[in-house]
Amino acid sequence: MKCWVCKRQARGYGHSDGRFKTADPQRYPIDWVFCSRRCQDTFHLLYGNWLRAKEGRIDIKGVAMIDPSDIELAAMKQCLKAFGEAAGEIGFAKPLGDYSESEALQVIDAIVTCWSDAMVAHHEQSKFPPVRGLPPMPDPMASPFSDLEDDLPWETKP
Repeated sequence: MKCWVCKRQARGYGHSDGRFKTADPQRYPIDWVFCSRRCQDTFHLLYGNWLRAKEGRIDIKGVAMIDPSDIELAAMKQCLKAFGEAAGEIGFAKPLGDYSESEALQVIDAIVTCWSDAMVAHHEQSKFPPVRGLPPMPDPMASPFSDLEDDLPWETKP
């Protein structure tokens, strides 16, 4: 299962909905799993704010934004190029308020796609811990055992 917040591999952190009794299957949503305590806390903060806003107990404008991490800030900077390319296709002289729905969605798609790609690239790069004394793996998608087949003496390549 993937983490609900960052889409990394979930590692045993979950969510139980206290509105339901212990034996009720709705108490344990199977897709609300997390990779770390940080993602779990982030989810609960967002979920709690959403519930309070839904019930009308807080103004939506009063909901605090979560501070981005250094990795997320770097991903945001990478999205500037995608934003510029999308806005360049539409025309820089056109004010943002004059964008049609399809033009706005084109810009949003460019930014979100770039953001997701940057975050996935970072998480794939950090999937395997670095080994002291060895250079970093050139392919972040490769397993540390990917070259094992070359080391088998009974295997010969044509």
